[in-house]
Amino acid sequence: MSRLLFLFAIVAVIYLLFKSVRKNLPSQAPKPAEDMVRCAYCGVHLPAGESVSAGDAHFCCAAHRDAQG
Repeated sequence: MSRLLFLFAIVAVIYLLFKSVRKNLPSQAPKPAEDMVRCAYCGVHLPAGESVSAGDAHFCCAAHRDAQG
């Protein structure tokens, strides 16, 4: 019986240590959503940060920007 109580105590201590360590880890905040834009040449949708802009138009690559004129 004492072995069972000792084993239970060890499991409880390990659980509490794991829980406290996990709580102190820095949380990773999700990245904010980015606006999606459409390539004016081929119509592919991509994040605005990855697009190539020319005036008000957005393109998926420099080749499409140059082909549009």
